[in-house]
Parts: sequence; structure tokens; C-alpha cells
Amino acid sequence: LTDVYSSSPALGRYFRSAQVVYFSNESSTAFYQLEFSVPSSTEGFMENTMNPDFIRNILRQNIYDEE
Repeated sequence: LTDVYSSSPALGRYFRSAQVVYFSNESSTAFYQLEFSVPSSTEGFMENTMNPDFIRNILRQNIYDEE
């Protein structure tokens, strides 16, 4: 996760850390926490760049690129 987000052109400069909170081998489920340092008062930044779908798609695209 750290490599994925720190090397992202869109999010790399804001990324601070990633931590796996829970992982299950049985169901192949992982819960993780990402930490970003975001600029204060940038119009639309949180709604667009920090949108959970956008952040999730960064990881999804990385997985597709590796296949």
C-alpha cells in the first residue's frame, strides 16, 4: 500500500502512511487505514481528490496494471 500511494501522481505528495488494521486469510479480506496530509481550504479538494472512490481506484488500477 505504501508503494502504491506514495508513487501515485495524483496522491503521492499528500500520502503519509498506510497501516493494515485487520487481515483474514480465510476470506482474503483486509482493512487498512491510510493517512494523508491535505491542504487546508482548497476548494473541492476533499470532495474530488480525497473522494473514497477515487482513492480506492488508485489501488484498483495498480492491481490491474500488475496483472
